[in-house]
Amino acid sequence: MDYAATGQAAQARIAAAQDLESVERLRIELLGKQGSISALLKTLGAMSPDQRQAQGPQIQALREGVTAALADRKAALEGAALEARLAAEQLDLTLPAPDLPKGSVHPVSQVMDELAEIFADMGFAVASGPEIEDDWHNFTALNMPESHPARAMHDTFYFPDAAPNGGRMVLRTHTSPVQIRTMLAEGAPLRIIAPGRVYRSDSDATHTPMFHQVEGLVIDKGIHLGHLKWTLETFLKAFFEREDIVLRLRPSYFPFTEPSVEVDVGFALVKGKRVLGGSGDAPDHGWMELLGSGMVNRTVIEFGGLDPDEWQGFAFGIGVDRLAMLKYGMDDLRAFFDGDQRWLAHYGFSALDVPTLSAGVGTPA
Repeated sequence: MDYAATGQAAQARIAAAQDLESVERLRIELLGKQGSISALLKTLGAMSPDQRQAQGPQIQALREGVTAALADRKAALEGAALEARLAAEQLDLTLPAPDLPKGSVHPVSQVMDELAEIFADMGFAVASGPEIEDDWHNFTALNMPESHPARAMHDTFYFPDAAPNGGRMVLRTHTSPVQIRTMLAEGAPLRIIAPGRVYRSDSDATHTPMFHQVEGLVIDKGIHLGHLKWTLETFLKAFFEREDIVLRLRPSYFPFTEPSVEVDVGFALVKGKRVLGGSGDAPDHGWMELLGSGMVNRTVIEFGGLDPDEWQGFAFGIGVDRLAMLKYGMDDLRAFFDGDQRWLAHYGFSALDVPTLSAGVGTPA
């Protein structure tokens, strides 16, 4: 059999294919389970060693040539289709502006403004840090050992380049590195929140690879868990604009706090939906896990350049997107990042609806 002629004929047919469906049909005909080239490969097992040595490389070359031709033709057709679509999708910049301004503020941006307004009233400053972080600030300085699961590749996005300190660069997995940077830069006492984007390798209805988090940190003398609970209760009452918010603190573990507590908030079932407020132990009520918090670990305070015998503090972290979901009745986190204008028109806020404590932070859209 003339394998070279067979390959030339197959490649000619592939080059003549006019659309992606034709390319796919040829792939199945030639390389599928019942394809002609696949059938040739199956004959190798019945050949003698001498025949296999002579014909095996020719059959493999035939298969590789056809595979490459299929890939090239597919790429060429896809490229042509993209060029045609881009040429057809034109935007007329000479059109007049609409009579009424269009567009709205994204719920995440609105909630960020609400957080800043509430915590500013409580004496907190807003701090920020880089989203591309080194693993010392993101992990080591927060008392996360090398073996900690959060460092695993399946949770963290790593960069191939080394950090200036010899470690690795990552997309930050939380806004907690801002704690360390602010302590090192400003010392104590300290009272900050650090809202911003964070990144983890996770995706479902309640998790996305990029999401928003706000970190809170207080460093001062004589700080204890009572201060933490009061701060969270005051914040949640102002944010949800309800006075019947009840919290429950449960022991937990985080490497950067000791002791650590999970914070649950009471809710009531109203027409099958959870509405925050009231005791979680009453009939038709329950507890919903909301955030993690605790007293800042002595090791973290030391990494921040402070004396843990003199300074104490508490920290907490909560998902901004989750707060928006709870307050404004959203049920799928992925919709936050779909860019669907219909969704944003429904859940978005007018640019004039600026959150204020005097007018109420939950200004209607």
